[in-house]
Order: sequence, then structure tokens, then C-alpha cells
Amino acid sequence: MSSFENIAPEELQGRLNEVLLIDVRGPSETARGIIRGAKLIPLHLVPMNVDQFKSDKDVVIYCHSGARSAQACHFLAGQGLTGLHNLEGGVMYWAGSGLPLVAPE
Repeated sequence: MSSFENIAPEELQGRLNEVLLIDVRGPSETARGIIRGAKLIPLHLVPMNVDQFKSDKDVVIYCHSGARSAQACHFLAGQGLTGLHNLEGGVMYWAGSGLPLVAPE
């Protein structure tokens, strides 16, 4: 069994208020829009910020296509974290499903 699960954009949309949402894309990518409520932690900074992923909520991580967020999930699972989810298809599938992006704060 995998150490994390994939979550579909539609399922995430219904759970946005009950998860810790983290965007692991870089600043030039997030400038184009993020999913509302996402915390921005670029992938290369994940190892230094493991504590920010510790939550009593499920943690959903996303990137552009789902590859970097899957790497982050693998790494965090190796650090003993549970409740990890990778947004299937990343922000591309999210936006492609007609779901909204907002400007980062």
C-alpha cells in the first residue's frame, strides 16, 4: 500500500475547508494562481519545513502536474507523516475541471 493517496480535484473541492493544502510549485508558477487557502512551500524547501506539514487534518499537496507533489508526499511519508494526499493531475487538472484559482496573498 502506498504511503499516500491521490485525491481527485472534485473531491478536494468538497473538502477544502477540512484539509491542510500545500502548493509545492515555485514563485513564478504560483504567481499565475493558486487554489484558495493553499500554503506555499516550494519543493526544495520541504525538507526544512517538515513541521509545517504536521497537522491533525489530512494534508493535500499539489504542484503543476502531480509529479513534484508525489515526491513531496513520498518524502514526508518517509518522515513518519500520515494523512497525506497528492492532488491528481495537479493544478492542471484542477483548472481543467473548471475549478477556480486565486492570486496568492
